[in-house]
Amino acid sequence: MSFIKEFKEFAVKGNLIDFAIGVVVGGAFGKVTTAFVDGMVMPVVGKLIGGQNFSDLKLKIQDGSKEVLDSAGNIVSTSVPEVYIKYGEFITTVIDFTVVAFVMFLVIKAMNKLKKNENEAPAAPPAPTKEEILLGEIRDLLKK
Repeated sequence: MSFIKEFKEFAVKGNLIDFAIGVVVGGAFGKVTTAFVDGMVMPVVGKLIGGQNFSDLKLKIQDGSKEVLDSAGNIVSTSVPEVYIKYGEFITTVIDFTVVAFVMFLVIKAMNKLKKNENEAPAAPPAPTKEEILLGEIRDLLKK
């Protein structure tokens, strides 16, 4: 089979198209979830911790300094920016991930339940036991 023909079969398979649709829908769902967490959940959490924007929580680990110039205007030392650990953003992202993971868990659980119901075919009646077969033969002999 030629490479192009093999690629064409792969590209038009339903699984690949389903995957592409899943990626697009997943990206949109991620945006909706981020908007929900940033706009609705985190303001409530921020209010509970004292009315502060939760994403702005950070811990300074290095002080910054301005650049120092001598009398001639030459730079003696360059400016150093402040360095922070932005734990508020991290916690917001973890909450965002947790919401997405929980919703995806619920969706997959519902899909598995639907598949299970589809796959459950009525079971065939069990085969008669040896005793039942023997009793049936006796019955048939007595009818003669």
